[in-house]
Amino acid sequence: MSRRPNPGDPAFLRGLTRPRLRGPVTGRRDVLRLLGATGAGLALAACGVEGQGGKQNVTQSDVQKYWEGKTKNGVLNWANWPGYMEEDRATLKAFTKATGIKVNYQEVIQENAEWFGKIEAPLRAGQSIDFDLMVMTNGLQLEKLRQLGYLAPLDHSKLPNFAENAGESFKNPSYDPGNTFTVPFMAGITGIAYNTKYVKEEITSIASLWDPKYKGKIGMMADSQELGNFGMFAIGVDPEKSTPDDWRKAAAKLREQKDLVRKYYNQDYADAIAKGDVWITMAWSGDVYSLGLEDVKFVVPEEGGTLWTDNMCIPKTAANPVDAIMLMDWLYDPRANAGLTEYINYITPVPAVQEIVKQDAAKAKGEKKADLERLASSPLVFPTERDLAKLRRYRVLTTAEESEYQKIFTPIAQGA
Repeated sequence: MSRRPNPGDPAFLRGLTRPRLRGPVTGRRDVLRLLGATGAGLALAACGVEGQGGKQNVTQSDVQKYWEGKTKNGVLNWANWPGYMEEDRATLKAFTKATGIKVNYQEVIQENAEWFGKIEAPLRAGQSIDFDLMVMTNGLQLEKLRQLGYLAPLDHSKLPNFAENAGESFKNPSYDPGNTFTVPFMAGITGIAYNTKYVKEEITSIASLWDPKYKGKIGMMADSQELGNFGMFAIGVDPEKSTPDDWRKAAAKLREQKDLVRKYYNQDYADAIAKGDVWITMAWSGDVYSLGLEDVKFVVPEEGGTLWTDNMCIPKTAANPVDAIMLMDWLYDPRANAGLTEYINYITPVPAVQEIVKQDAAKAKGEKKADLERLASSPLVFPTERDLAKLRRYRVLTTAEESEYQKIFTPIAQGA
């Protein structure tokens, strides 16, 4: 059911650290993106990640070979983030009732780079990580898992609900063409939040983040990919198609803004915009929805916003991949997905869920009815087609490109 967030709610805290590294070093985002070529970056290179790419290219024969002889075992182990499942596990209980498959669900993923560090060695050795399903944000770690051949190629004949019910924006993403290894679990948007107590105009353009009249009241994100994307939007470049020359131009544009920026935030901008410490800021849609403040509005600027996705994928060494892919597909049944969306309040990849939430709201009473009505009508959970058309993802980076990208964008938030 829908919940009102409170500061001690793990799901609310997850919202306040959204995208992780879409939140920072202390949040969910990838520490690796902030460290660039140092620290964790060097550790990964030492693990033999360099020079082993290309295994993300699979054929139908590869798919058939992987799935041949594999059968349902009646159990699966799922690794996920905190706050991404109802406390009473109602969705998992419904899945077990429908399929007979028992789900051992563990909230063991706190941050993408840390999780990659735990699973990389056993996967490299062809060993089990004790999980059959895991949720990873699109970005560097997911890309490495893909390139290194550590993910099971998905048999789409086993994903009819995905084919029928997934929104077009969640099919064939640039970070996983053809959904070869992943299908989305939940998603969110990086856009602009502004406090109407202080900002009296309607914000529609990313240029407002460069407006001198808001000097000292502008918030930007410290995360290099989030910041880089907005720099590219500001110069009219699609981040997914960007070049190193585009990155340098975007960085120059961001440096022009530095004297106007109050702070480059990790996860604490939500409190700042609510209090009025900043009046306008880069923001994640889930945070603004969780705040639930009439004075704080969220907008996808005309130049574009970022769509990030948390994705379900199966490690290649999974003991129960058939059970895992059955759960992946089951969650694309609108009714199965609706309860989860009503609890999580992030963007569902199943658009038909919106009508079910409306139906649930019509049957509900009191506070629950009000919560469900707000959810069903929120463009932060059910974006309009117009907003979706303006969204772009992060540039898929090779290891070499990652190093160059970090050298260009990381110093901006660090004061260099």
